[in-house]
Amino acid sequence: MTAPEDLPVAGTVVILRDAADGFEVLLLRRPDRGSFAGAWVFPGGKVEPGDRRPGATEIDDAERAGIRETKEEVGLVIDSLRALSQWQPPREAPTRIRTWFFVAMSRGVEPSPSPDEVAELAWVTPAEALARHARGEWTLFPPTWVTLHLLSDFSDADSVMTSAGEPALFRTRVLETESGRAFAWEQGRLDAGTLPWRYEPA
Repeated sequence: MTAPEDLPVAGTVVILRDAADGFEVLLLRRPDRGSFAGAWVFPGGKVEPGDRRPGATEIDDAERAGIRETKEEVGLVIDSLRALSQWQPPREAPTRIRTWFFVAMSRGVEPSPSPDEVAELAWVTPAEALARHARGEWTLFPPTWVTLHLLSDFSDADSVMTSAGEPALFRTRVLETESGRAFAWEQGRLDAGTLPWRYEPA
């Protein structure tokens, strides 16, 4: 395996809670400015100097960043995170950040969003989040969309937590096709030229 590129690193946290329909995830809409303007995302952000520890691994730093950003953005204190995936950005991306996704259970405390960083919050099932995107109501970026798509295969939060721990590596490639832009990974391909988006596993 080739050494990873020297890129900024971020940590993102998928927070789960039990629900009548199985489980829900916490998503937040970014303000209409800055990074991911207007998009629905999971809490998270870049690793900062205070997140680093001597001798720690990149994934440990990313986990600390995810915990810190979750508290800053939505006021939730989380622990017992499990690694879900690592996303390598395509070379075409204007801002290239390597992002680790983690999953954690909610402690039952209601989130308190930061007005500077969060325009709106929603607890939704993965299927409902994808349906809102398919109807053009929500903007999602490919890593968020694919994560929701993969989570929709699980029936409950415990199954998600049990399956996590060995993060899948998603090396993103951008494809220009007759039907529009597509994104490809070793795991599959996402056709994103028109709504609804379609994912084909490898």
